[in-house]
Amino acid sequence: MKRVAILVSGGGSNMVALARSMEGDHPARPVLVLSNDPAAKGLERAAAMGIPVAAVDHRPFKGDRAAFEAALMEPLLAAEPDVICLAGFMRILTPGFTGRFAGRMLNIHPSLLPKYPGLHTHQRALDAGDTEAGCTVHEVTEVLDDGPILGQARVPVLPGDDADTLAARVLVQEHVLYPAVLRRYVSGDRTPVSL
Repeated sequence: MKRVAILVSGGGSNMVALARSMEGDHPARPVLVLSNDPAAKGLERAAAMGIPVAAVDHRPFKGDRAAFEAALMEPLLAAEPDVICLAGFMRILTPGFTGRFAGRMLNIHPSLLPKYPGLHTHQRALDAGDTEAGCTVHEVTEVLDDGPILGQARVPVLPGDDADTLAARVLVQEHVLYPAVLRRYVSGDRTPVSL
């Protein structure tokens, strides 16, 4: 049984989708939900699901990313994860951190990478006049929102869409795509999922 740690910064809706999928014959189980914000709603939701939680507040480490990551590493290593899933974790991780978990860390990003790495992805898709948007699950490398693509889900951009309506439609697909990729990934299959 593979051990999965999930990192969140906010409400944790993707974390909930992942955790709910890891039941029955699934080859993995969640062993930790970790946040950079002690007040993150995702921690409360994980605890209610019976998943161990931990938080390392990034604010006291302002300007010292290495010290923050060292503190983050303590509960993470204690949980002995085989796979780490970034699920709305809004801190950029250094190559020292990502390198430690190379080939074992996944992220979900709300665009069809390589389009629109970084923030404000939905507005950028609208501004570009794109006819479709979506989300991508990829392996984490030291380059932001880069790394081998393990799955993508597409949604149409509809007339009258704004960033919020598009984001809501993409989020529905995120909750389907990420669990599908994780199940395949922990089974040793890195063939991309396409939805």
